Amino acid sequence: MTDADHGFTGLSGFAADVLTALGDIGVGVLVFLEVLVPPIPSEVILPFAGYLSQSGQLTLGWLLFWSTLASWLGALLLYGLGSAIGMARAIRLLAGTRLVSRSDLERGAAWFARSGAWTVLVGRMVPGVRSLISIPAGASRMNLLTFSVYTILGSGLWNALLLGVGAALGTQHEQLEHYLGYLDYAVYTAIAIALVVLVVRRIREAAAARREPAVIDE
Repeated sequence: MTDADHGFTGLSGFAADVLTALGDIGVGVLVFLEVLVPPIPSEVILPFAGYLSQSGQLTLGWLLFWSTLASWLGALLLYGLGSAIGMARAIRLLAGTRLVSRSDLERGAAWFARSGAWTVLVGRMVPGVRSLISIPAGASRMNLLTFSVYTILGSGLWNALLLGVGAALGTQHEQLEHYLGYLDYAVYTAIAIALVVLVVRRIREAAAARREPAVIDE
């Protein structure tokens, strides 16, 4: 099925192409990519997957299974990163990619420090935090079984909610397209802002480097 067939464009069109090409497991691929490429949000992917389940192309139960499994595997990846290199180095590494902001990483770390393990459960339902909360959990060497249980419960609830929204819309194609269109615009705006911030940072860093006195070796 192409964009012309399903009628969606942008990120929702991309999600539709992947889902129709890979079937139920495609939602797992997309949700896992969300961990690595934050501008691909589950708020776009999962409602559309739920919508397709009502047309018989996908199965709601399997969509929940694959999306929750992918959420858990992605969380384990970031948990392992935090455990292996520590919180400070993980923040520097991920902030350096410019895919996530340092402020989001530091906010997640501060929230975990204040509230403890429960943030892993609650954080799975908070956009901008649900993936990043795994890093302080790993850095603090949170019990892996507890981490997994909280991650699966929180992710499962969040995924079920978004899938249910799409499924409830049923054949209301225009309403879903309207909803996804606004999310597309929000995501594109976030990407544009991130690019502007990156350029401004580089300009400021270059200017600061020019102002620093040269070090002369004796």
